[in-house]
Amino acid sequence: MASETVEAVLFPGIDVRVERVSDSSDVLVVEAVSTARPGRCPDCRKQARRMHSTYQRALNEGPLGPRRVIVRLRVRRDFCDRENCSRKTFVEQVPGLSERHRGSSTGLTGWLRSIAIELGGRPAARLCRRLRVAAGRTRLLRLLTAPPVPDRAPQVLGVDEFAFRKGCTYGTVLVDVDVEVGRVVDVLPDRTSERFAAWLKDHPGAEIICRDRASAYTKAVREAAPDALEVADRWHLLQNLCAAVEKTCHQHRNCLRKHAEQATEPTVPELSRTQIIERTRHRYEDIHRLVEKGWTISAIGRRLNLDRKTVRRFRDTDLDELLASARDRRPNGVLEPFKAYLNARFTETQGQVSGTRLFQDIYQRGYRGSRQVVRKHLAALRAGTAEPVRVDIPSPRKITSWIMRPRETLTDSQDRRLLEVRLACPDVTRACDLARAFADLVRHRRGFLLLEWIRQAEQDAPKPMQGFAGFLRQDLDAVTAGLTLEWSSGVVEGHVNRVKTLKRAMYGRASFELLRPRILTQP
Repeated sequence: MASETVEAVLFPGIDVRVERVSDSSDVLVVEAVSTARPGRCPDCRKQARRMHSTYQRALNEGPLGPRRVIVRLRVRRDFCDRENCSRKTFVEQVPGLSERHRGSSTGLTGWLRSIAIELGGRPAARLCRRLRVAAGRTRLLRLLTAPPVPDRAPQVLGVDEFAFRKGCTYGTVLVDVDVEVGRVVDVLPDRTSERFAAWLKDHPGAEIICRDRASAYTKAVREAAPDALEVADRWHLLQNLCAAVEKTCHQHRNCLRKHAEQATEPTVPELSRTQIIERTRHRYEDIHRLVEKGWTISAIGRRLNLDRKTVRRFRDTDLDELLASARDRRPNGVLEPFKAYLNARFTETQGQVSGTRLFQDIYQRGYRGSRQVVRKHLAALRAGTAEPVRVDIPSPRKITSWIMRPRETLTDSQDRRLLEVRLACPDVTRACDLARAFADLVRHRRGFLLLEWIRQAEQDAPKPMQGFAGFLRQDLDAVTAGLTLEWSSGVVEGHVNRVKTLKRAMYGRASFELLRPRILTQP
């Protein structure tokens, strides 16, 4: 009865008979014998009729509670009676329990393979030690076998590159972009057009191919699948547009500085108008405006890129108290807000002004630094070594972020500063109008207006925007399809991020032979 219970627990539906069970504190040894019919020769598949001998083999089984389980299985070695078969004898295998050249049972091997797929080598080995299963990282990695690749490519195929080592070696991941599937089809060891073209020839059937702006993939598609429709990814289009806008802002940064200097009068700054005070006022207004609209603290924090504790403090604290707290904080460089006034006074008096007089002027307006700092700055002005005071203008990246974001997501202060930038430079204004028009085409998928946008950009746009428009014209069909059809490379980008996670979790053993099975087998 006890053996029947053990058989029902350990070997359900398997043709074995338990003869003995030895129990110790940490190991459970089960001695069993095969009761299956004689097996077939693995080469010629002829069923055995004569037994050669028997022997006992040890198999590791899955743990039972806190104890390891070892199965000592007695199996037969049979003769192969077919004359033209090269194999004279062979060992029987018990279906569902044993396999050739395996020191673990079929069930435990499946467990180890699943653990290796999810965790890789070293993390999987650590988990196996906790589960009281004998399996090293090398053995676990050897269990990784890539599934067969389908003979035909999916109807909608996505392709993108990923880095084995950034800047040096790259691979290619191919994904079924179908929303209901979204799985990796295959992984290639490089990103060359020859490799991808050969894969397309060996796996026909792709009707739509989603890609980024890489020219190597375009060349491969035109060579191996000329009838397939290429779809340029919308996110990459916006990324290229951002680069063009930011380059335009870099080229015209002097225009912004000149306009800001002309609009700024050299006066002694009031303490209440320092950068910290102004930021506090704007932040208080923005938060309370969103609170009145019924926004939650978390939503406001995400919108303004603030911590939830900061949002709650501005919501629950009076403005006067917040301003008083801001006045106690010194700006970076206690003299910095007053340098413009000191330089102007030095120029007006042709250097005939004392440091004590300048100190008294700015002290009445809120300066709380030492007199020696003022004297040192005055000495630098007389020696001609003082650094010029530059007005505060937004960085090209910040201007680009204001331009590319939807207008309704900008705060009042951001919208006002963007308006100042537009008034300062006509080229930035033109780039802003074109960028917003193109972003509207992307978000609403109005590909039929793309050619007209390109013509406008090529006529009077800044050079970076003209270069972007020319790039779109070279890839007009794929870009038009990207701005018209629903397909994109979003699923592919998600798998690329997953590949990066897998690669970094393998602790330097992420060779292509090991990485490919994990990519293909992990859902």
